[in-house]
Amino acid sequence: MNGMLKKTKIVATLGPSCQTKTRIHQLIKNGVNVFRINFSHAKKEEVLNYVKIIKALNKTYNYHTAILADLQGPKIRIGELEEDIKLKKGDEIFFDTSKSFVGNKNRIFVNYKNFAKDVKTEDSVLIDDGKYSFKVLKTDKKSKVKLQALNAACLKSRKGVNLPNTKISTSSLTQKDIKDVKFAISFGVDWFALSFVRYGKDLIVLKNLIDKFSKAKIPIIAKIEKPEALDNIESIIKHSDGIMVARGDLGIEMPSQEVPLIQKKLVNLSKRARIPVIIATQMMESMIESPTPTRAEVNDVANSVMDGADAVMLSAETSIGKYPCETVTQISNIINSVEYSDQINVPAEPPTMKTDRYITKFICFHAAKTANEINAAAITTMTHSGYTGFQISSWRPHSNILVFTSNKRILCRLSLLWGVKAFYYNKNVSTDKTIEHINKIVIENRFAKKGDMIINLAAMPIKEKGMVNTLRITEIL
Repeated sequence: MNGMLKKTKIVATLGPSCQTKTRIHQLIKNGVNVFRINFSHAKKEEVLNYVKIIKALNKTYNYHTAILADLQGPKIRIGELEEDIKLKKGDEIFFDTSKSFVGNKNRIFVNYKNFAKDVKTEDSVLIDDGKYSFKVLKTDKKSKVKLQALNAACLKSRKGVNLPNTKISTSSLTQKDIKDVKFAISFGVDWFALSFVRYGKDLIVLKNLIDKFSKAKIPIIAKIEKPEALDNIESIIKHSDGIMVARGDLGIEMPSQEVPLIQKKLVNLSKRARIPVIIATQMMESMIESPTPTRAEVNDVANSVMDGADAVMLSAETSIGKYPCETVTQISNIINSVEYSDQINVPAEPPTMKTDRYITKFICFHAAKTANEINAAAITTMTHSGYTGFQISSWRPHSNILVFTSNKRILCRLSLLWGVKAFYYNKNVSTDKTIEHINKIVIENRFAKKGDMIINLAAMPIKEKGMVNTLRITEIL
């Protein structure tokens, strides 16, 4: 087939290593489809600079690179320290939440107000991505907690704290997040990612906030990084528009050897629910310092693609790494090498739920199935909401998925979806003329050639922009 696209998408985190227009453009050319802005670190001026550059590149080169706003959530951190604190196994130290102060070897500030209230004796406290383990000896249930070091530790300012045995009482959406949501809506973000999701209701709270401040729907990705999320995964998937397997915190909050099977389970559940799934954290960690990945990292990325992920995400590799562009090139090469393997199995049962979208789902399912059977070069669909793009992508056809829309708001959003390429199209003519014109665009962009089959999906009549109700097969003569 001509013009086959890289189907698995790449999400890259922005940071000091990719702040210039030249560097960001190179990342797009090397394969980035979505840029992640991490609101845990990015300052307002930096965010506005990123957005200005991405939108300018999109306009100049007709790209549809998306922007993902990753909300910090209730990230617990220790405060500033006078100096690095070295502890021996068995040493004791107090954590205090009463007011912010510069900590020392006896007492450290923690930014989570309910810390003393939520923890209980014998609870585990992990610091600095799980490097250092502590045990709760005593809590006054107000502001002070006495901890004992379970291994030698060297604590540094602002390092993260994980509480794997503790049920956090605060909401997944903090006051900082609420401000960041308003800000992200103001510059037209394409996706939100909600951190430390534990229940389906966490997503409902964010949806209501988006509805309050945005005229347009903005989809939400639920980041799975807490054990409680796994216990409530069905409700979370029901209320989310996508899932992120955040293996970093997940591997700290629970035994790391359990994460590989959890990853496979979450991908499978997401595919059955027909929502996109992103695999994140330490995909190419060694490339922060090295121009080439380890063989283990190559295998990890390849297995994530073969599991059926819509996208793989780079974090420190592109935000602070020495080789951001080389990392994206490497990950693109891996994707291109494995994503057409016949060993990839994605759930492909026909839709059974009789909803108001059933006919559209049914047509999209059969479009993907038929495309594989007749070796079609492309499936084209017209959409206003993007729904058919989500549906066709989820059934993983071998052909290109080309989505045509007059809704400029969703052009970039669709860039996260596996196999989807979007085109702006705003002609109101008859069904036959529209399909004829779309097929011409497909040929001009070298996604099909003479003798190829194209599957066209449309809502008849075209002018009413209703739900897809027609499947047509065209042979290019």
